[in-house]
Amino acid sequence: MTHAGHSRPLRIGLIDMNNGVANQAIRSFRSIIAAFGERVRARNPGLTVTTSHVQPRNLNEMPPTDCDLYLSTGGPDAPVDGFREHWATGIRKFFDHIVNGQLQHGPSAPAAFAVCYSFEIAVMHFGVAAMVPRERKFGIMPVYPTEEGLAHPMFAPFGDRLFVWEHRSWQAVGLDEKRLNELGGKLLARESRDGHSKGQGLMAFQLSKGLEGTIFHPEADRPGVLNWLERPEQARAVIETYGELIYKRMTKTIDDPTRLARTYALLLPGWLARSFNAMAQERDWAPVEMPTYDAALGLDAFGRPAEAAAAVGSNS
Repeated sequence: MTHAGHSRPLRIGLIDMNNGVANQAIRSFRSIIAAFGERVRARNPGLTVTTSHVQPRNLNEMPPTDCDLYLSTGGPDAPVDGFREHWATGIRKFFDHIVNGQLQHGPSAPAAFAVCYSFEIAVMHFGVAAMVPRERKFGIMPVYPTEEGLAHPMFAPFGDRLFVWEHRSWQAVGLDEKRLNELGGKLLARESRDGHSKGQGLMAFQLSKGLEGTIFHPEADRPGVLNWLERPEQARAVIETYGELIYKRMTKTIDDPTRLARTYALLLPGWLARSFNAMAQERDWAPVEMPTYDAALGLDAFGRPAEAAAAVGSNS
């Protein structure tokens, strides 16, 4: 390999949809991007990895057109209101740019992953489902891959259930299979295994080639989740909604290496790796290995409790 492509950096776009509201997600996204950049440079010495951070909603900054991979975040407020605001036109054009680029140029074209609020805007834009309000849902919850999801690289590492961080007051329902098929998309996960008993929400899509997304937060790590759960007003809200026993179970399950830590270690890092690898050959980059999960190491990246870290250290 000549590595001639190293004259061109790998550019990652971070589209911050938080509307200027303080949050833990951007820190977590940056950590995931930084870890991925280290893996890329380990296989491609000399390859520069850059990140462009834009804020469409509060600063009217549109996504740059020259990035290779994009992560578009969650954010506050109702997606149906945001859909009507002036900045939404630029975001919707951006989603079209991703889909059209893949149709014209194949997997070497830019790719994007949409989370929560971005996912909701994308679902509405492409018309693959209805976006409707629901009672607020928040906490560590199970998600169930569909049959297509089980065969898809997003969920293949997880089996028939994974645990995720949710914080939403909207849901995608009423799948338009015809429209999804027109886009070449797939429904990848549901809120309930049977489609209704735990909720009717459509939780993850491949909307088209190069554009995937989830309504849950795959970037959620231990510091971010604890920062939220330990706030008195949020603790009260969880207890009032789900009961004190469920609240205690949530705080305990954060440190279960088979649950949220596993999702954090595999889902977005996996998307970044396979999207990078899809364009690597054309750009003369060496591909990276897909992430694997070791429970001990996974908790380190996710945010290990101090006492657990000390215990591991004493056993090494």
